[in-house]
Amino acid sequence: MLLPAEAVAATVLIEVVRISALPAERGVPYPGRVVAHWAGSEVADALALVQNLPGSEQHRCGFSPGWSIRAYEDALDLALFEAAFCFRCHEVRMHGTAVPPALATQFFDADAPPAQALLALFRAAPPGRGRPRPGGARRLFK
Repeated sequence: MLLPAEAVAATVLIEVVRISALPAERGVPYPGRVVAHWAGSEVADALALVQNLPGSEQHRCGFSPGWSIRAYEDALDLALFEAAFCFRCHEVRMHGTAVPPALATQFFDADAPPAQALLALFRAAPPGRGRPRPGGARRLFK
């Protein structure tokens, strides 16, 4: 899967979100509970898994993502990107300050080992580990 290269290089923190609904409009954060914050080697490992997701064809389910990641640089004010993953239709939708339109919608093989490893990381996020940052979702995107 393709990620914005400059954003990957600048990412120092990832928020893992358990999505509860689709956003009211495209380009706004996916609603849900932040269940984990990943930093340091966790960021590098997670982004490597995402970048190693093999491509796939679209499967039809209506796009019902269960998880998203929000990537932040040092300033921690605006998300560089958010990627929402639907493991049923094999679709990823990305948006944010660093996402060009060509990368906004991609398809991945949800049964491939990197996808299953990423899903296992999402599911292993300990409940309550993620804490909202000051400003919350209001400050994620311009």
